[in-house]
Amino acid sequence: MAHAGRRQKPKQHVIEEWTGKIFTSLCIVLLVVTIFSMVYFVATKGLSSFFKDGISVAEIFGSTQWKPDGEPPFFGALPFIIGSFSTSLLAALISAPLGICAALFMIEIMPKIGRKYLQPVIELLAGIPSVVYGFVGLSVIVPFYRDVFPGQGLGIAAGATVLSIMILPTITSIATDALAALPSGLKEGSYALGATRWQTLYRTVLPTTLPALMTGVVLGMARAFGEALAVQMVIGNAPHIPGSLFESTSTLTSVITLSMGNTVMGTMQNNVLWTLALILMMMTFVFVFVVRWLERRANR
Repeated sequence: MAHAGRRQKPKQHVIEEWTGKIFTSLCIVLLVVTIFSMVYFVATKGLSSFFKDGISVAEIFGSTQWKPDGEPPFFGALPFIIGSFSTSLLAALISAPLGICAALFMIEIMPKIGRKYLQPVIELLAGIPSVVYGFVGLSVIVPFYRDVFPGQGLGIAAGATVLSIMILPTITSIATDALAALPSGLKEGSYALGATRWQTLYRTVLPTTLPALMTGVVLGMARAFGEALAVQMVIGNAPHIPGSLFESTSTLTSVITLSMGNTVMGTMQNNVLWTLALILMMMTFVFVFVVRWLERRANR
């Protein structure tokens, strides 16, 4: 009996191991099939405007006229591309110094108070829905810009301000992890050479962790580039290139969400909207490649 029990245990162990392998393999296959299916679906729909409807690449990327209901229709997406890049870059420029300084405060300057009070507050920002950010921006930021600057308050500045708050947790959390992983001997060597705390921070700590910090900034830009609802509520949704930060414009995500429900599948306008979705997806891939390159550079 004891000998039979010893034989049964290895057999049960083999069954459990193969069950785990099969389940894991099925999950990986399902994940890969889902990703490639999404890419194939968006790519086929997005390229239909070029191969089926005969719209030129120069019109999509170079024209500033967006008149889908005109005779003839025009589908210039350049204002939306510029609007997406402008809001994302400006949001990163606003949020990156704040996030990195918050990480330095939590790790290097006052770690006890920072970890106890500041970090939970910043992490709480990540759980707030996009519509809340948009409503706060529409109720607070837009009226403020309207009273202080010329214009209606809607535009790139309002959209970038809302996005900078939304991407702040991403930049701060990655910067915090990067600073916490820095070897303590590096800072101790700087102090031993007579450097002050601030000299150590901006001459040793920041240059060493710069690739990891830039990773957080790029991921924040990727989040801002794909945001739709919050930006749509404060940017004005005007299909033209603005002359200033306080003029209304639109983004790729805004025009897709506003127009997709009003088009018929397979029509020219619907195919162009899928082309804009394909541009968004390709930009996501670019952000991922940049992040991977920065990670490899940080690991050297």
